[in-house]
Amino acid sequence: MIDPMIESGRRGVLFITGTGTGVGKTIVTAAIAALARAAGQRVAVVKLAQTGVHDGPESDTPDLQTVTRLSGVTDTHELARFPDPLSPEAAARVSGLPPVDFARASALITTLQATRDLVLVEGAGGLLVRYNADGATIADLATVLNRQGLDAPALVVTTAGLGTLNHTALTLEALAARKIVSAGVVVGSWPDQPGLAELANLTDLEVVAGGPLAGVLRQGAGELDRQAFLAVATAGLIPALGGDRGRR
Repeated sequence: MIDPMIESGRRGVLFITGTGTGVGKTIVTAAIAALARAAGQRVAVVKLAQTGVHDGPESDTPDLQTVTRLSGVTDTHELARFPDPLSPEAAARVSGLPPVDFARASALITTLQATRDLVLVEGAGGLLVRYNADGATIADLATVLNRQGLDAPALVVTTAGLGTLNHTALTLEALAARKIVSAGVVVGSWPDQPGLAELANLTDLEVVAGGPLAGVLRQGAGELDRQAFLAVATAGLIPALGGDRGRR
């Protein structure tokens, strides 16, 4: 499990990845940011690539805008934006825009880490989604930073329903194969009325993760006001991430 960055005040970088798209990475990122801010930490949030944002009525809300609305953190950095809701590599290719510059991303994160207590790096889609024609992934970026001596584990956000056990296990296996430390598993959206599958998965995900879950955030948390969201984050995330979950 992740070292207690927020509890201890130790500086660090935390990657927030997921088992796929739409699993709640942005809400989990906002929750950790809100807790760090409430603890008096200097926190920055980096979004490697934002897709699906344009001037039309069907545009998605930028993820960093959601993070700021929920957490109050304004030290945010978006490295690339593409109009089509595709993987970053495909979105860059279709739009004719340059892909994410990983050298720039590495330099920015390293610079931020030197003066912030916590740097959160949110990926797009799942762990092995491609960001450029060379096939670079957020896992590659984490590997580079770890080789440079930065402490950069990855937190996995997953779903509660059917299929989550396999998707989560594959993601954790991919992290382990690359020697990236897992910061644990968070269920990004726990339903108000869970069924048998969700209840069973809550137990089985701990087996897959090799220990207690790092968090469970309730469905609809992203629609709350800032104060109510902070309360949900506190109740839903473990102390290592700034919350109270599992504390005795």
